[in-house]
Amino acid sequence: MSQTRTSAWILFLVVALAPLPFGSMDASVGALWCIVLGAAAIMASPDRLRRDHAPLFFVLGIVVAAYMVVLHEQLAVSPWFSALRPSPLWMRTSELLDVPLASTVSIARHQPIYALGAPFIVVLTIICGVIVGCDRSYATRLLKVVAWSGATYAIFGLASFLINPTKVLWVEKEAHLTYLTATFTNRNTAAVYFGSCSIVWLLFTSESIRTFVKQNGFTWRQVFSRILSEAPRDVLLPFFLLSLCVMAMFMTGSRAGIVLSLAGLILALLLYLYRDLPGRYGAFIAFVISLGVVIALLQILGAGVSGRFSAEGLSDAMRLDTYRSTVASIADHPWLGTGLGTFPSMFPAYRSLHGSMWGTWDRAHNTLLEIASEGGLPLAITIVAAWSLALAVLIRGIRVRRRDRIVPIAALAISAVALAHSLVDFSIQVPGFAITVFALLGVGLSQSFPSGNQVQ
Repeated sequence: MSQTRTSAWILFLVVALAPLPFGSMDASVGALWCIVLGAAAIMASPDRLRRDHAPLFFVLGIVVAAYMVVLHEQLAVSPWFSALRPSPLWMRTSELLDVPLASTVSIARHQPIYALGAPFIVVLTIICGVIVGCDRSYATRLLKVVAWSGATYAIFGLASFLINPTKVLWVEKEAHLTYLTATFTNRNTAAVYFGSCSIVWLLFTSESIRTFVKQNGFTWRQVFSRILSEAPRDVLLPFFLLSLCVMAMFMTGSRAGIVLSLAGLILALLLYLYRDLPGRYGAFIAFVISLGVVIALLQILGAGVSGRFSAEGLSDAMRLDTYRSTVASIADHPWLGTGLGTFPSMFPAYRSLHGSMWGTWDRAHNTLLEIASEGGLPLAITIVAAWSLALAVLIRGIRVRRRDRIVPIAALAISAVALAHSLVDFSIQVPGFAITVFALLGVGLSQSFPSGNQVQ
C-alpha cells in the first residue's frame, strides 16, 4: 500500500505540474515526465488489480506492440516485411551526393526514435492511472487534483492576462497576443484544458447539490431558491471555481475548443443526471435547458468567439488544404507512413500549390491523420480500435456503478472533448494536456469495474 501511495502522489504531482512549463512541450521536460512516470509505474503495487483489469493491459500491450513493429520496420535496413519498400528519397540522395546510403522506410533516419517520447508518456500515464485508480479514494482524489490545478492555472491566467497579455510566464508571446493562454503557448490547448477542468468542477458542483438535497429533503423545484437563500459553502465554492475555469476558457477565443468544451459540459451533466430524469422526456427537457444556458453563455461571454465565427466561418481553408495534402501522403505510404515524427519533413513535398503559402505547418492539426501519415494506416486503425474499446468500457462503468460515478463520467466526457478536438487541432499531442486526459482515462477505466462484492 505504501508503494501505491507513493505512486499515487507522484501521479498527482505530474498531473498538477505538467501544464506549468509551457504545456511541457520542451523535449527535455517530456523526458523528465517519462522518467518520473516510469518510476511511479514501477513502484505501483498491482495487488488491487483484478481479473477484470487484464483486458485493459492486453489492449495496451497490442498498441505498444504495434508501435514496436512500426519502429523496427521504419528504421531497419532489412525490414521483416520485404514487400515494404524503403523511401526512394534515400536512393535519390545517394545519387546526388554520389555516396552510398543505406535506405530505410523513414525519410529521416533515427527520427522515429526521437518521436517516442509522446507515446511513452501516454502509455506510462495510463498504466499509473489504472493501477492507482483501483483505489476509489485515489481515483476521486485525482479528480480533485485536476480541478484545483485547473482553478489555480485559471486564476494565474486571468491575472497574467490583465497585467501583461503579451507574455507566457516570462517569455514573450509569438502569437495569440489578445487572448488568454495561461501557461500554454497555444490558446486552443488552453481552451480544452480549462474546459476539461470545468467538466470536473461541474460534476463536483452537481455532487454537492445532490448531497444538499438529500440532507435537507428538498424537492428539485426548491433547490435553487434554497441554495440562494442559505448559500451553502459546499455548493457555492465549486460553482465559483467552475465559473473561473469557464471564464478562462472563453477568454482563449478558441472556436472549436470552446464549443466542444461546452458540449462536454452538457454531456457530463446529462450522464450525471440521467438516473434522476423521468424517461426520455426528462432527458430532452434537461438537454434543452442545458443548451439554452450554453447559448446564453456564448452571447454573454463569447463575443470574441462569435466574432471569429462571423469573420472566419466554421472551417479553416488552410487546414482543409493541409488535410488533403496529408491524405495524399497517406495514399503514397499507406502501410508504414513516412516515419514517426517526420511530418514537418514530409509535408513540404505534399503541400498544396492551390492553398495559402502562409505559415510553417509542423502539425497536421488532425492527430489521427498525422498518426496515419507518420506510422501508417494499420497503426492508426489499432489506435482507433483501442480508443473505441476504452470508451465502451467507460460507458459500461457509468451504467453499472452506484457510487463514484463521477470518475468514469469525467473520464468519458473529457476524453470525448479531447478526441473531438484532436480532429481539428493537436491539443492531445501537448503533454501538459495529454497527461491530464490519460490520467483521468486510466482511473476512469479502473473504476468502471465492480470492486469485488462491495456495493457500487
